[in-house]
Amino acid sequence: MEPFSSNHPVFQAKPRLKSPLAAGPRHSVGLRSDGTVVAVGDAKSGQCKVDDWRHIVAVAAGNVHMAANTGNSHSVGLRSDGTVVATGWNGHHQCEVNGWSEIVAITAGWRRTLGLKSDGTVVAVGRNAEGQCEVSDWRDIVAISAGDWHTAGLRLDGTVTMAGNNRYGQCNVSLWHEITEVAAGYLHTVGLRSDGTVVAAGLNKHGQCEVEDWREIVAIAAGSYHTLGLKSDGTVMATGSKQFGQGEVTRWHGIVAIAAGCVHTLGLKADGTVVAAGYNEYGQCEVGGWNGIQPPI
Repeated sequence: MEPFSSNHPVFQAKPRLKSPLAAGPRHSVGLRSDGTVVAVGDAKSGQCKVDDWRHIVAVAAGNVHMAANTGNSHSVGLRSDGTVVATGWNGHHQCEVNGWSEIVAITAGWRRTLGLKSDGTVVAVGRNAEGQCEVSDWRDIVAISAGDWHTAGLRLDGTVTMAGNNRYGQCNVSLWHEITEVAAGYLHTVGLRSDGTVVAAGLNKHGQCEVEDWREIVAIAAGSYHTLGLKSDGTVMATGSKQFGQGEVTRWHGIVAIAAGCVHTLGLKADGTVVAAGYNEYGQCEVGGWNGIQPPI
């Protein structure tokens, strides 16, 4: 199922499809080429119960900031028929997606889930204390990303709209243009421009917004305090906190997709295998046995 299309007089954003990898606070999720899903890591809330999922075309994992990391998380899968399945902690009803239809993309943040519909509108369930689910009036959206307390939506014209907490300026994106991908972290937001450069806004305490020198980037991802950029040559850039080794990706090569968790990082190689770096107390980086992961199209 493809997102809606229309003729826009300024710029038609053509976002890269989401990574077949998803990284939660303590778990990792991977989408196989046959439409099945694999997960490793902390499973105490049921977030890794994905063995019976079928016909999945995209995955997402609810993330949280390290300080609030209780292990309560959830996983989300988009089926090929536009419906959505979710598993895991449901304390804010973030897994109640059974009635959704005509969905073409999904994202999961702290205690919430969002879906992009084929008509360019967005639906949301879960925690809304900071207004991060107030997206009912969004239109012409082609991609979405959920941080802890804020949500980013990429419009067809290449601009970005925001909802939720803006305490650190993470929603100050009104001047961004010709954006093809957005990524929302804990308290920062990252945008990939069509020319392969990157912009960022929000908290920069750990240098997670220092991306102004990046070039030839084809995909981005944002964790709690770190930011990733996939280069066209298959190598990966990282900036921000490296406290748990989540930024130790300089030796990676042949990478075709990336994902950033709270404090760990995943990379998909061209041969369908996965590499990981960072915090691994719950086995969320034990992806060495994964194979057949779906490459992004």
